[in-house]
Amino acid sequence: MNILFVTDVSIKKVLGGAERVLLEQTTRLSERGHEIHIITRKLPIHSSSYENIKNVHEWRYNINKKNSFLSLVSTILNCQKLFRQISQKITIDLINFHQPFSSFAINFLRKTQKIKKVYTCHSLAFEEYETRNPKPSKILPRISHKINSHLRRRIEKYSISKCNLIVVLSEFTKNKLVEHYKIKPEKIHIIPGGVDLSKFEFEENKLAIRKQLGLPGEKFILFTVRNLVPRMGLENLIYAMKEIIKYAKDIYLIIGGKGELREKLSSLISELNLIDFVKLQGFIPSEELPHYNQAADFFILPTKYLEGFGLVTVEAMACGTPVLGTPVGGTKEILNKFNPGFLFKDTNPESIADLILEKYKYYKDEHDEYKQLSRKCRVFVENNYPWKRNIEKTETLFAQLIKEK
Repeated sequence: MNILFVTDVSIKKVLGGAERVLLEQTTRLSERGHEIHIITRKLPIHSSSYENIKNVHEWRYNINKKNSFLSLVSTILNCQKLFRQISQKITIDLINFHQPFSSFAINFLRKTQKIKKVYTCHSLAFEEYETRNPKPSKILPRISHKINSHLRRRIEKYSISKCNLIVVLSEFTKNKLVEHYKIKPEKIHIIPGGVDLSKFEFEENKLAIRKQLGLPGEKFILFTVRNLVPRMGLENLIYAMKEIIKYAKDIYLIIGGKGELREKLSSLISELNLIDFVKLQGFIPSEELPHYNQAADFFILPTKYLEGFGLVTVEAMACGTPVLGTPVGGTKEILNKFNPGFLFKDTNPESIADLILEKYKYYKDEHDEYKQLSRKCRVFVENNYPWKRNIEKTETLFAQLIKEK
């Protein structure tokens, strides 16, 4: 198959879940003999408008970032121009859209009407915008905020309506699409995300990994890695640490990731006198991430809302690191399947602190019990979330759709 992926992110550098899914799907489909092309925006990390990455052809178009209007107009014009160029080089069998803006541009073209199209929805665009941009108090900014949110809703709904099928990673996202866009449930296919089991390896020798990373060997380490944005609930986890250290002075929290809340979280850590107990690690390169997972005793996912799937959950478990998470979105689906006892009661700091302390007290000195739990985590992921399964389902779905008249 000749498959064109249309997206707003790049596989050049993995910054989050959307990039990870795109990278794994495109490169693995290429390995299976398909010709894969990507159309995406030209980002600051890009030095050229084209790059071959692991035999995947990534094409990039320029956008004007002066304001939202110019950004949208330049997206439409330049994305369409690039599509025309690529479609002259190859016969496209199927287009897989991964974000709304680039797909909005291409769906306007008459040439795409006869091509089979699939929309992969990671999250709803207007909800992402609203979580990253709280509603302003002043009238004019509030109006602008409402317009921006409304446009994202309309653009994404239009893009989805032009596709033959929709793919989501969780029941949570499927329900969102049905609720907000009135999509027929039978049009939506759930294909959960996966884990590179050769990269996120099982490791029992945590002390050796900690020494390698320069982490304290004697501590009970909690780890999380997130974009530092409001929906992630990281401030609740930090507040929970204030309560936790009253009973467990050897617990140490590492927060990986970067984002707009860095300074705010740093100030909160100082205000709560947690400098010796909480570390903002900053951005962790993808090649180092498995080691941080292996070094931790528990991975913590404190998301407040909009967890479309949560690749970090299954990646940590693949390393043998148990996950405690809030009952939000895809996290609830994964941990309910594994063990509901690893879900926090809610997203509040008190609930987070209570369950962390409960697991700490039980597993800290029960080394054999912890080892058994660790192995169960690995087996659970091997049985349910290998990328191979995701790719096989995706490939089958694409092939069946192309055969339909």
